[in-house]
Order: sequence, then structure tokens, then C-alpha cells
Amino acid sequence: MENGMLGTDVVTQIGIIVRDIEKTARDYAEFLGQPMPSINPTGTYDKALTQYYGRPTQARAKLAFLRVNQNLDIELIEPDEHDSVWRDFLENKGEGVQHIAFVVNGMRSVTAKLVDAGFPLTMKGEYDGGRYAYFNTFDKLKVDIELLEND
Repeated sequence: MENGMLGTDVVTQIGIIVRDIEKTARDYAEFLGQPMPSINPTGTYDKALTQYYGRPTQARAKLAFLRVNQNLDIELIEPDEHDSVWRDFLENKGEGVQHIAFVVNGMRSVTAKLVDAGFPLTMKGEYDGGRYAYFNTFDKLKVDIELLEND
């Protein structure tokens, strides 16, 4: 199967859930010898249209990105108190690697393939210039998968 279910095998992001993004971002920046990354909130519901298990959610998070090579970012995520895959992970597993992400073309068709393969769509939303979707692949892959589609 060429490039598997996603049409790509290139990991673009490793997502890590944290309790204190400022401290963790500083620690990563020092470790990697990089400047402190900017920390930005995700969009509000009216922009992000975030859905958690098919229902609207006000969930937001603070995000910081550290580039580790030309194609890969470490994404730090500090979730707010609303229902989300991020909040679930923090409450049930603590801090740590929550997802790996892939940029795909054809979000709808790739989503259908993953759902047909038994990986539930847990959360999705929009961001400036694209959209994202998370899938519960933890039982088989030991990490969730995030799809990113850029316009």
C-alpha cells in the first residue's frame, strides 16, 4: 500500500500535552539551543468551529512550536478546562506525547479511510489557512494521529 492510509508517511509534528507551557517551552528552547517560541491561543469557537466527538466545544489551548528540522515541529499544548482530546489526555495520562501529525491532501477521504479502519474521529476544527482532525489510534499505534490540511 503506497504511503499507507494517509497518502504520506512524513511526520510533520509531535504534539506534547503540558501543564505549564511557559516553563516547558523555556526548557525545550534551552535544550534545543533555540530562542523562546511564541505562545499563542487556539481560535475561539466562532473561528475554529471546534467539535469534540461531533458536538461543539469551547475548548481552547495555548500552543508553542519548536522547529527541530525543516519538516518537523514539536508542538507544546496546554489545554484549557473545556472538553477536548487535550484535556482528556492530561486528566487520564498526564503530561506527555499525545499525537503525531501528518499533512494530508483530501481531508474528507482520508478521514473516511481512518474511520472505516476503526479509528474514531475525536476532535476537529479550523485554523487560519486550514483544518485539523484528531483520531483515536492509541490502542493500535500507542499515540493519537492528527491530520492537518492546509489551503
